Amino acid sequence: MQLRILGCHGGETPKHRTSSFLVGDTLAVDAGAITSGLSLREQEVIRSVLVSHPHMDHVRDLATLADNRCQQGGSTLDIVGVPATIEALKQHFFNDIIWPDFTKIDAKDGPTVRFVEVNAGEAANVDGYEVTPVMVNHTVDTSAFIIRHEGKSIVYSGDTGPTDELWEWINALDDLQALMMEVSFPNDERRLAHDSRHLTPETLGSELAKLTQSEELPVLLYHIKPTFEQRVLRELAGLRGRNLQVLQLYEEFLL
Repeated sequence: MQLRILGCHGGETPKHRTSSFLVGDTLAVDAGAITSGLSLREQEVIRSVLVSHPHMDHVRDLATLADNRCQQGGSTLDIVGVPATIEALKQHFFNDIIWPDFTKIDAKDGPTVRFVEVNAGEAANVDGYEVTPVMVNHTVDTSAFIIRHEGKSIVYSGDTGPTDELWEWINALDDLQALMMEVSFPNDERRLAHDSRHLTPETLGSELAKLTQSEELPVLLYHIKPTFEQRVLRELAGLRGRNLQVLQLYEEFLL
């Protein structure tokens, strides 16, 4: 699988963009930086967006992606998430107040946007990929995603504090190519991390101790808060025994 990094930070500056990833050319994972990172043609090719949860830094470019798609007269864009995420987007985002309800506005061959619910723990076919949501530990209902294609899988943790069920799923995989894990705050901000249900390098280390996969497995880290970036990077450098890599904008991986 090809993985492209459009946004990988827990906040925004001219050098930081919020969570957004592209699997192949057609499947986006979260929408913090889709339209700010892709050309109109690249946006038009996307067919589905997996949304881990409805916090703004993970959904905001759904607005401009839908708007561009409508003007292009493109095919329907599927916005995919667990029921709580889809309901939040309907009520609070595409509600004809904050932003037009693009499910009611036609593009080329149907509505500009279509909401697709997927259930936790159940595999679903999304644009030819097998996608399984797994609930994690955040301040709102949030899912990780196991994404499988042609005998290979990757895992995207979404935003999460310490959790258990996700590790059971991860450890049962026999085709895992990479694990994408959030880490947000430095260790001395552990109270803020706890209250906001995010990880620090210390709690990340504790979580990775639950991982029984090979130590060579790439663990791709994202969601570091720009304010704390240098402190988090220093603390991550002290973690041993895992193949850690902090993601950078515009990187591409063939997994």
